[in-house]
Amino acid sequence: MKKSTVELADVIKTFGKSLMCHNKLSPQQTKVLHNIVRCRTAALGGHKEACDTCGVIRYSYNSCRDRHCPKCQLGKQTKWVEKLQDEVLPVKHYHVIFTVPHSLNDVCLWNDKLYYNLLFKVVWETLRSFGYTKYGVESGAVAVLHTWGQNLSLHPHIHCIVPAAGFSLKGKWIHIGNKNRYLYPVKQLSSAFKGKFLDSLKRKLAKLKHTGFQSQIEKAYSSNWVVYCEAPMAGVNQVIKYLGQYTHRIAISNQRIKQIHTDKVRFLAKDYRDNATHKLVEMQGTEFLRRFIQHILPKGFVRIRRFGIYNATVKRNLDLQFFAANSPFYKLMKEKEKKEGSEVMPQRRCCPVCKKGKMIPFEEIPRIRSPAGHLPSMLSSLLL
Repeated sequence: MKKSTVELADVIKTFGKSLMCHNKLSPQQTKVLHNIVRCRTAALGGHKEACDTCGVIRYSYNSCRDRHCPKCQLGKQTKWVEKLQDEVLPVKHYHVIFTVPHSLNDVCLWNDKLYYNLLFKVVWETLRSFGYTKYGVESGAVAVLHTWGQNLSLHPHIHCIVPAAGFSLKGKWIHIGNKNRYLYPVKQLSSAFKGKFLDSLKRKLAKLKHTGFQSQIEKAYSSNWVVYCEAPMAGVNQVIKYLGQYTHRIAISNQRIKQIHTDKVRFLAKDYRDNATHKLVEMQGTEFLRRFIQHILPKGFVRIRRFGIYNATVKRNLDLQFFAANSPFYKLMKEKEKKEGSEVMPQRRCCPVCKKGKMIPFEEIPRIRSPAGHLPSMLSSLLL
């Protein structure tokens, strides 16, 4: 996909004031929009760099490092994947997706932190119960929360990568899955997930003495819940590569935004009803931003979680000494261990002008430190 000339920061600058006039933004939402607008600008500082061949001088500005910023995710994703390579089991993995009916979106908008935490909790309870009832093992999962659809609509769902192995009560590794065709029966998985989630949600609301959302819950009971499970993936490298596509995604990338036309934004979206074909979607700029801020997570919320045998506490309690020294698991895990202490020197960027030299930093640009103030006013001052 070609690099777009229009970025999310441009959309915020163009339609941000209209959004702030018609919608009440939370402090976290205001902070995220403020960070995205300032990302890789002189406000955050940076450095001057020169080509060691042609001598051209360029300015390179710092990133905001906000997890909702489309410019700041690639580096984090690469580091996360490299770390995971040392920890994932050398077995086939299943990709399981848990979705929730849109009738419960009102509950999510009322208290997103409660809703997402409950979603993680029930997803793992469902997978764990099936691991014990079907195979008698403690299974595991790496779970990633996504909250959006292709058109930025609110669509909370969790992607799980589940290893085709579990740790039994007798301290042995056992293969799970039905002849590499499926992990658990998806209809049973969907039914169990539906019952557990709605029961837990009703208990939470009763504990908070909240009497609303009865109609939404009743509608969810009458809906068909979908849990999707893909066939197992081949090897560790494929698993990690696949995981990397999901871990640090945001609601929309800069590459998908194509044009700002008067009061509208045009962007690409997949139409899954038409074989996932990319189509150009046009939306009011203010509505585009309103949908985007729905996917800004609460401060400090963890959207990538590890459960079971992939959780650090569980791994410590199970103690990996249960691996026999001559077992295939033990040998493969040892083969994947990286040599500690080896540091890779950062590669210098190639000169974009002469294409031959390397860019060498030679002067630091300090960030602009303005006095603390009212954040909404500071954001408004950056908008058009």
